[in-house]
Amino acid sequence: MSPSSSRRNGRWLGRALTQRRRHPFAAVAILLVVLFACGSAYATLSPSTTSSPTASAAAQTTQIEEGRQLFAIGCASCHGLGGEGQVRDDGTVLGPSLIGVGAASVDFQVGTGRMPMAAPGAQAERKTPSYSEEQTAALAAYVESLAPGPEIPDDAMLDTNAEGVDVARGGLLFRTNCAQCHNTTGQGGALTYGQEAPNLTGVDPKHIYEAMLTGPQAMPVFNDETLDPVDKRDIIAYLESVENEPDPGGLGIGRAGPVSEGLWAWLVGIGGLIAFAAWIVTRSASARRSS
Repeated sequence: MSPSSSRRNGRWLGRALTQRRRHPFAAVAILLVVLFACGSAYATLSPSTTSSPTASAAAQTTQIEEGRQLFAIGCASCHGLGGEGQVRDDGTVLGPSLIGVGAASVDFQVGTGRMPMAAPGAQAERKTPSYSEEQTAALAAYVESLAPGPEIPDDAMLDTNAEGVDVARGGLLFRTNCAQCHNTTGQGGALTYGQEAPNLTGVDPKHIYEAMLTGPQAMPVFNDETLDPVDKRDIIAYLESVENEPDPGGLGIGRAGPVSEGLWAWLVGIGGLIAFAAWIVTRSASARRSS
């Protein structure tokens, strides 16, 4: 092809493209092509998230409904069908209102076997739970749906091996806020009106956290304004460290501190010496009589 013919073909192609660009629908066509390409790329590359919230909401609704059915069977006789509580005509409280207590309170009471109670008493004792973990979670979800309240702590709040956990600080906080009832090592102690501060040895860290957060029975509420999540985690770390400590003397003596150690010294130590002295005197008197 000669240079002149190439120039003519180029001029012809340029005029054709110019005419097409001047077409009234050219801009619209280009815009549609660009939008289609962007939409296809987004649909292909972006993760699918449209079904997840719907599935999650459906699962939550199912869990709440399961909790409502369990509540109607095992809890409504005392707490009312709507969790509003029940009071007898003489003023006796059969069951307090659960509206606003939150999922953490239900998880603690049901997860430790304190609820449901066989009969009203001075204090609900810890026992083998009547419900499985899934049923407990369903009951907690239902009560949480009645009104918002303290939530169940997540794993990060309970990780006592995380960076920044201070066992010594946790011990100071425990002795300041908890030792008056639970003893300095969490062994528990007697309270008034037939109640007691329970032994914290072997208690699930989640339940210790929930107890501080909700204040069950005679226990005061240590909300996040009183003891923040870091404080609560340090206290749990301290209790775990005490539980894992060996007993160098061979006997823990309840780990009640100087009280039990002094009692042991008086009863066994000095008491033994007195008994031995009395035996010597008796033996001497018997020897003189026989002579």
